[in-house]
Amino acid sequence: MGTATAGQSSTERTAWHNWAGNVTATPARVVTPASVGELQEAVRRAAEDGLRVKAVGTGHSFTAAAATDGVLVRPQALAGIRSIDRAAGTVTVAAGTVLKDLNQALAREGLSLTNMGDIMEQTVSGATSTGTHGTGRDSASIAAQIRGLELVTADGRLLTCSEKENPEVFAAARLGIGALGVVTAITFAVEPIFFLTAREEPMTFDRVTAEFEEHFAENEHFEFYWFPHTGNCNTKRNNRSQGPAAPPGRVSAWIEDELLSNGLFQAVNSLGRAVPATIPSIARVASRALSARTYTDIPYKVFTSPRRVRFVEMEYALPRERVVEALRELRSTVDRSGLRISFPVEVRTAPADDITLSTASGRETAYIAVHMYKSTPYQAYFTAAERIFTAHGGRPHWGKVHTRDAGYLAEVYPRFGEFTALRDRLDPDRVFGNDYLRRVLGD
Repeated sequence: MGTATAGQSSTERTAWHNWAGNVTATPARVVTPASVGELQEAVRRAAEDGLRVKAVGTGHSFTAAAATDGVLVRPQALAGIRSIDRAAGTVTVAAGTVLKDLNQALAREGLSLTNMGDIMEQTVSGATSTGTHGTGRDSASIAAQIRGLELVTADGRLLTCSEKENPEVFAAARLGIGALGVVTAITFAVEPIFFLTAREEPMTFDRVTAEFEEHFAENEHFEFYWFPHTGNCNTKRNNRSQGPAAPPGRVSAWIEDELLSNGLFQAVNSLGRAVPATIPSIARVASRALSARTYTDIPYKVFTSPRRVRFVEMEYALPRERVVEALRELRSTVDRSGLRISFPVEVRTAPADDITLSTASGRETAYIAVHMYKSTPYQAYFTAAERIFTAHGGRPHWGKVHTRDAGYLAEVYPRFGEFTALRDRLDPDRVFGNDYLRRVLGD
C-alpha cells in the first residue's frame, strides 16, 4: 500500500482494496503513525487540508466503511498490550493489535476473552468498530467486552471514555463504525483462561430448526451451518469444561480444517463458479463430508478457524424468536429459484447488550449470514435474502454487504438518534465521513 513506513505518510496514489476485493479506494495519502501523537497530528493536518480521514485495519469488512479519497490511516504500528490489570480483570491494547496476536499473548499470561468471532485476522479496533461477534447464550460480541477506550476526535484531541468517564461517548464508541473518531486503544474485560469442549455434529435442517430453542438453552455457544440445496446442517456446541486439553489429532484436524474447509472447499467453489449447474450435487456431497467430532482446548483454538477461501458476505441480526421462520423462508426461496449457492448459511446468537448501534442492542438476537464465493455474482441471492431479513425487523451487520439507509436503520434502532446527535457534536464537519456513513447515518 504505497511506500509509507511507520511514522511517515505516502502521497503515492495507490489503490487500496479490502480482503474480499469488492471495495476499492484511492486515498490522497496514507499515514502509518508510530505514536498516538503522530496520529493526532495527522488528523489535525487532514482537517486543515480539507481531507477526510478513515482508519483501516486488515480490510475484513465487506462494506466501504473504511474507504476514503482523503487520508487513509493504517494503525498497524500502534500494536501490542499496554497493560494488564489482574485485579480488575482487564487488558489494555493498542488499536492496531491483531486479534490473533492478542489471543496468543493473553494465553501466555493465562488469560482469555470470554467470547470471540471465528476469525483472528482483524485488528481489535476494526473488529469492535463494525460489531464482530461470535455466538453465545450469555456472552456477547467483542465490543460488549470493552471496559474503556480512547479515540482521537476530529479536532485532534485524545478522548478517553468508560462507564464513568464520558459515558455517553462510551455507549456509542464501542461500536462507532469509524464515525466518531479514530480509536487508539481499547480496554477489554478478560478472565482466567479456561477450557471449551466443542461438539460438532451433522444434523438435518428439519431437526435443527425444530429444536433450535432447545439447543440454544442447553449450550453456552451454539451455532449451525445449513448447506443450500440440501436438507443437511452441521452443528457446533461449545461449552466450558474442566479439561484437560484434547485437541483434534493432527491428521483429523488437517482433514477437517484444511482439506475440507479450505483446500477442497476452494476447489469446489472454483468449479461451481465455472459450472453453476454442478453446485447442488456438490452441496449434497460436501454436506455429508463433515463427520461428528468432539475436542477440548483453550478458547481461541475452539472459537476460531482459518478462513482461506475468499467470499462476500451479508449478515442480518433478527429478534431471536424470528430466526427459524426467516431461515425456513430463505430455504424455500432458494429451492424455488434458479439460484446456485455453494456456501453454507451460518446461524449464531447473542444476548441483548447496551451499545447504541450494536446489532444486539436491547434485544435477544440471532444472526443469519449468507455468503457467495469471491467474484461470483451475489446480488440476486443477497437481494432475496435481504427482503426476508428486513421483513422480520433485521439489522444489517455494519461490516457486511447490505443496501439499507439511515431511514430504515432509524426504525430498527431505538437509539439511532442518540448516536447521530453525538456524531454531530464530536464531528460536525464530518472529518471522519465517507459515502458509506452518509448512507447509513444520514448527513
